[in-house]
Amino acid sequence: MNHLKTFILLAALTALFIGVGYWIGGAVGMAIALVVAGGLNLFSYWNADKIVMKMYRAQPVDETHPNGVVRTYVADVVRMAQDAGLPRPVIAIIPSDQPNAFATGRDPAHAAVCATTGLLDMLNRDEIRGVMAHELAHVKNRDTLTMTVTATVAGAISALANFALFFGGDRDRPGGILGTLALMILAPMAAALVQMAISRSREYEADRVGAEIAGDPHALASALEKIDAHARRIHNPVAERNPASGQLFIINPLAGKGADSLFSTHPATANRVKALMALGVGMGRAQRPAKAVFTAGRTSVPTTAALPKGPWG
Repeated sequence: MNHLKTFILLAALTALFIGVGYWIGGAVGMAIALVVAGGLNLFSYWNADKIVMKMYRAQPVDETHPNGVVRTYVADVVRMAQDAGLPRPVIAIIPSDQPNAFATGRDPAHAAVCATTGLLDMLNRDEIRGVMAHELAHVKNRDTLTMTVTATVAGAISALANFALFFGGDRDRPGGILGTLALMILAPMAAALVQMAISRSREYEADRVGAEIAGDPHALASALEKIDAHARRIHNPVAERNPASGQLFIINPLAGKGADSLFSTHPATANRVKALMALGVGMGRAQRPAKAVFTAGRTSVPTTAALPKGPWG
């Protein structure tokens, strides 16, 4: 259903684009807008991992890192990627006190997954695995490609609306100049709403696939509750300066509302937790008590004798 919803929303964006072009009446202007928006988004698509990681000062890490928690984090991501049949992604940490994580890259062969130091500080090992499995699910589902397509079409719609400001559109059409002004305001807003709806849809799907990869929906549900509770209170200055990047994170890094509103890029955490708990019941998983933690430098995670395997091994 989530894939079908995404397809329908993409079709809606395309229809909106065609409708805006028809209203303005400029086939040449429509083509120019599409080429410009497509070129900008194509550049972003091919360089997404580099752009975003540099923006957030992400530092690639591996099994030789001096911090034991980071080494465990790397080992768990590597193992889950193997279980999911994915190439090893670039694994990085972000120097931020806000607990959060995201995935980027144009395809599984060029993917990167990043966790903040705040996330490694706050969550236990199983919860960290649940979060990173969610990010690997985004890689497996090729969500970056989907969002690039929506960004291209939505960008073209906004460009067309801006053209209407300078060229006035077709003044002979119903509404005249007032219709053109309404178009300038409503068309980009409608495109943004569709983008946000697609983003919410993909988060639910990544929760489901990520829970299967980690083999523990309850751990991801617990992690989401903790992240949501603390992310609201801990400022993320980079995300605030670049709000468009907020949709990348597992939890909205900006100040937001706790409901699935039209203007939210993320589903309500309570709704995601409810879906994960139901999935856990279906998988026969019982909720487990929190485990003791050990301290290793700046971060702490619990020791786990054996890790549960995902459905791929």
